[in-house]
Amino acid sequence: MNIWKRSPLAKHFLASIQGKDVAEYRDKRIESVGPQTVIHELNILSRLFNTAIKEWGMGGLINPVQQIRKPKMPKSRDRRLLPDELDRILAVSESPVLPALARFAVETGMRQAEISGMTWDLVDLKKRTVTLLVTKNGEKRVVPLSPEAVRILSGLVRRLDGKVWGVTCHAVSVAWRRAVARARAAYEKECEEKGQKPDPAFLGNLTFHDLRHEATSRFFEKGLNPMQVAAITGHKTLQMLKRYTHLKAEDLAELLK
Repeated sequence: MNIWKRSPLAKHFLASIQGKDVAEYRDKRIESVGPQTVIHELNILSRLFNTAIKEWGMGGLINPVQQIRKPKMPKSRDRRLLPDELDRILAVSESPVLPALARFAVETGMRQAEISGMTWDLVDLKKRTVTLLVTKNGEKRVVPLSPEAVRILSGLVRRLDGKVWGVTCHAVSVAWRRAVARARAAYEKECEEKGQKPDPAFLGNLTFHDLRHEATSRFFEKGLNPMQVAAITGHKTLQMLKRYTHLKAEDLAELLK
């Protein structure tokens, strides 16, 4: 990783790296990236020291990562789509791709990068699957497609380059933010004309990644068990899955009848 090469830690021998050095690295990195990224990088460094101790004959080495506090993870988001939010956002989008792509995200729970990187050779509409060779956790995943997801893909024009959407992950982010801003502005104007006070939560603080939260929660609401949902979304542990899952209490109440 280039980040390690640029780090002051790269100039030290393993045996000379102390807890204070790792703490300085932690504090510097947290200024530019999120806690989860820093924790991931510290875990990599910790594995390096453990490997050196157990397999490289450096039994006297001390793992300095175990001597420091890791950043606290922020409170998990519980943002679900409110009624009419998605329709309003997509109705004002100027992107020819975003409407279908966003609805596909809600149907599949796929990550933004996974969707934007899709190619037709890995899509099987007859079997209703899309194969992801590269995922965030580094493992291949085959995602089942709902009838609506198949309908969305079937309506797309096939590109000569073999890509399904033909947009970058960054372009999706930009198109989404602009559409949300336009939808919120239109909503506030409507409220002003009606003499009503806008709901601060409506069309507020809504990210594209929240569509993955929404999809995951809907899978559970459809009655799928954790193992089935994890197979679709690619989450490796139940704890990770819980961070993206926020079920509506009223829906759970219906299941108790």
